[in-house]
Parts: sequence; structure tokens; C-alpha cells
Amino acid sequence: MKYILIALLALLLICCSKATFNPEWTKQTAPPTYTARFETSQGSFDIQVTRAWSPLAADRLHQLLTHHFYDHQLFYRVVPDFVVQFGNTDTIVNKKWDKYKVPDEPVLKSNLKGYVSFARAGKETRGNDLFINLKDNVRLDTVAPEGVRGYPVLGYVTTGMDVVEKFYSAYGNKTMDVYDSLSANRKKYLSLFPKLDSIKKAYIIKETKD
Repeated sequence: MKYILIALLALLLICCSKATFNPEWTKQTAPPTYTARFETSQGSFDIQVTRAWSPLAADRLHQLLTHHFYDHQLFYRVVPDFVVQFGNTDTIVNKKWDKYKVPDEPVLKSNLKGYVSFARAGKETRGNDLFINLKDNVRLDTVAPEGVRGYPVLGYVTTGMDVVEKFYSAYGNKTMDVYDSLSANRKKYLSLFPKLDSIKKAYIIKETKD
């Protein structure tokens, strides 16, 4: 009887635990516009996303936010007068999402200050990492790393840009020197860069259906 109860309890815990990923999530379509709130170590800021600007990217961000992808994550790259970049350092979660890259799309809106785009490193590499422009980076509209033109904007910071500008930036690009090898080891990564700011939680606060 004791072992049956243990087995039932284990099964209950499995059934009730939150799934880390389901491929069906990547098929979900975002509404025409939606607003997400990011609660951070410096305060909160909101991003409004317009699906028409980059439909597939807007869909992916909506999927990620719905499933709490950015909760408890770092602003791991803050380059003064350039960009703030963030994603998810959980390698198990990342590997599951990374199987479903966001196809390339044309740039329809410019990378102006406060505007948001997915980072990428070549053809069909947009996935989960976002950056916020800290100034008008119009060259990012046409630059073509690995032969793919520009970084498509999907939204912009509507409130809290002053919060974004407070994120610790003295490390600059130094955080990227060891990012690939240490990002999964948050404790060790933070021992090198202890002043990095972080996201407490990120979630959708408003959707427009029309």
C-alpha cells in the first residue's frame, strides 16, 4: 500500500508540474497588437507589439511570453548608446524552442531608439533573444551579416524607457566573450558580472483582437 501511494503521488506531481515546452505552442498566432510588461530589477517597462511589422516574430514573442520564457532572466548584454539584449539561459528550455526558428522577414520599421527586434546570426536564426535599441540604429535596417538583410522590428517600448536606460552597462560586450560557455551556469556567470540587471517576470497585459 505504501508503494502504491508513493507511485500515485509521483504521478500526481508529474501531471501537475508545468510543462517546459510543447511543439504545439509554436503554432499559436498572436493578435494584431499586444502589450507586454517586463518587471525588472530597475522597475517595469512595457513593449507594444504590432504583428503587421513582423508577423512571425510577433507570433514567437507572444508564444514565449505566454509560457513565461523570460521570467528570472538576465539582461546579459548592455552596450551603452547601442542595445540592451536578453533571452533565456536555461539550456534545456532553449534547445526545445531552438528547434523552431523564426523564418526571416523583411524590415518594415526602422530600428529607432526604444524599438525592439530579435537578435540573429545569419539565415533563419531568429529564435528567442531580443534587443532594445538605446539610440536610433538605422544601420541595423540594412546591415547584412551572413547575407541576410536587416533586423525586423516587431514593437517598441511605450513606457519605462527610462528604466531600460538604467540597466548596468559598464561591462559592455565583455559579457559576450564567455556567454556561450558560461550562460547556462548562472552562478558562475554572475560571479564574473555581478551587477547585471534581470527580469523578474514578463507577461502580456493587453491584447487587441480587431
